[in-house]
Amino acid sequence: MAEKRNIFLVGPMGAGKSTIGRQLARQLHLEFYDSDTEIERRTGADIAWVFELEGEEGFRLREEKVIEELTENTGIVLATGGGSILSKESRNRLSARGVVVYLQTTIDKQLARTQRDKRRPLIAEADNPREVLENLAEARNALYEEIADIVVRTDEQSTKVVIDQIIEKVGL
Repeated sequence: MAEKRNIFLVGPMGAGKSTIGRQLARQLHLEFYDSDTEIERRTGADIAWVFELEGEEGFRLREEKVIEELTENTGIVLATGGGSILSKESRNRLSARGVVVYLQTTIDKQLARTQRDKRRPLIAEADNPREVLENLAEARNALYEEIADIVVRTDEQSTKVVIDQIIEKVGL
């Protein structure tokens, strides 16, 4: 796996993809990208606004294009959006162009980590965020597992421990 010079982080919102990805890239001296941040940079608007204006379908098209372009790089760590794996094209690109690490977490941890974050349009205005997260998990977890080369749980471990596990399992 080490010959695939990229590491792509997938998993649900609140799994720690951005936090872990940023620090993992720093430790490995790789370039870090976050697909949501890249979409915001390119549109000049936050994700919630893109969702509001273009709907989830429009957002997913933008996300697919960003992932297509970013995965053409080498020597990067990419934190993907939680729903990026809904696109078969994105799943194929991620699988073919790097080591895919599924950061697994519980619904309870997701709720704790996202409860005050208004930048997550799928749960920001939800009456029952737990139910939304459970439905997302049911629809997405099998897709994360399908493309994962490595699975790491992020629930009860520090960022450093998770990063060390990723480095060990990738063989770097």
